[in-house]
Amino acid sequence: MKKTISIALGAFFLAGTLPIAACASAEKNSKYEITAEYLPEESKLTAEMQFTFVNDTQNALDDLRFELYPNAYREGAEYAPVSELYRPSAYYAGESYGGIEMLSVDGGTAWEVCGEDENILSVSLAEPVYPDGQATLSMSFEVTLAKVNHRLGVGEHTVNLANFYPILCAYSDEGWREYVYSSNGDPFASECADYDVRLTVPDSYTVACGGEAVLSQSGGKKTYNIMSENVRDCAFILGTQFFSRKTDVGGTEVEYYWFDDDTPDETLAAAADSFRYYSETFGEYAYDRYAVVQADFCYGGMEYPMMSLISASLREGEVVPVVVHETAHQWWYAAVGNDQFCNAWMDEGLAQYSSALFFDAHPEYGVDKASALARAESAYRSYFSVVQQLHGTADTSMSRPLTDFSGEYEYGNIAYHKGMILFDRLCASIGEKRFFAGLRDYYRRYTFRMAKPEDMIACFERAGADAEGFFASFVDGACVI
Repeated sequence: MKKTISIALGAFFLAGTLPIAACASAEKNSKYEITAEYLPEESKLTAEMQFTFVNDTQNALDDLRFELYPNAYREGAEYAPVSELYRPSAYYAGESYGGIEMLSVDGGTAWEVCGEDENILSVSLAEPVYPDGQATLSMSFEVTLAKVNHRLGVGEHTVNLANFYPILCAYSDEGWREYVYSSNGDPFASECADYDVRLTVPDSYTVACGGEAVLSQSGGKKTYNIMSENVRDCAFILGTQFFSRKTDVGGTEVEYYWFDDDTPDETLAAAADSFRYYSETFGEYAYDRYAVVQADFCYGGMEYPMMSLISASLREGEVVPVVVHETAHQWWYAAVGNDQFCNAWMDEGLAQYSSALFFDAHPEYGVDKASALARAESAYRSYFSVVQQLHGTADTSMSRPLTDFSGEYEYGNIAYHKGMILFDRLCASIGEKRFFAGLRDYYRRYTFRMAKPEDMIACFERAGADAEGFFASFVDGACVI
């Protein structure tokens, strides 16, 4: 995600058909089947969901746990989705609250809403689910949408439906990973699954989404049926004023939805050009469609599988860099996943550096890679100096929870600026041949999977680079920039 203009654009301004290789996998995914309707008069989403869990862990599991991200928007939430700095631009009509109410959960013996901040749905199963086994749950719920320019909410021009449903927690050797929300970065970590969503909206609305939709109309309403395979989550942007334009990039449809853009052709061109560059440089795009959607969002942009959200509040000169950055996330997050809550640098730093590589290969956009890196280093050094003067020391470690960062300033300098510098120094250290071989191997091995830092390092080691010590010095905070 482009978290803020000053941070996320800092390196530049501061100062379903799957590829053949993917189809070869015979693994069966968990599946979300969601039927939902948006009720604008009530600012609510009513929904039913059937979730089929496929146990791809090595353990027998007697419960399933789901993140309830909408509860971060409720009144009294301990971990708010928006920081104090951005509350005025996010809550355009004053204080507003939302949340999710679980009405029923069938298929288990008991369920409860729990977690540190009412952020977890825990469901006890009648019997353990063994490796390769399955369990099916049925749920009904209502989501109340706050009036907020954010991932989930009724914005000034668009209705953003992201992270609106119970989504299975990621699982590790330590068990279910339960993460609270955070206004720093993207507090999400989820495995790929298959989706079959039927979303009903009033006739006046258009639903912008990444997956291909089948549309039906009846009784003054539209129903969009969107099916997607091997995606980490699903999101939809609703609007009554959308225009759209599309182009073909190597057989993939790239579409742009907007409601207020004086230069939509330029925005679409940036999406198409960067999409083509990343496909040629890192590996073939993992899906068959990509959408860029202008929406109400208090930050710069946000990535979802097959879709990027671009803030309508961006100023002239800011749109193209955000589009290029968010498009890079289609490779680093959407396809190759990582734990964004604990290792944000893995996708944000790499997406930021990928953007610099694109601009270096496309001088017609007028962004100089060397100058961008110099500005990133200057910003990072200023941050380090300020923190050291205030506290006598500065924690520059990179693999830590989002909630450990003091705010956007620290998070942006560590995840974006230092992350970008890490990958540039790595490329200079091991040479372009090994660097790009390592990235292509990383993309090939971990598409549709969740990668850990050691997985990334191993890809560069296989490319012939002595990368372990290099990464450790950056990630642990030992190196001096």
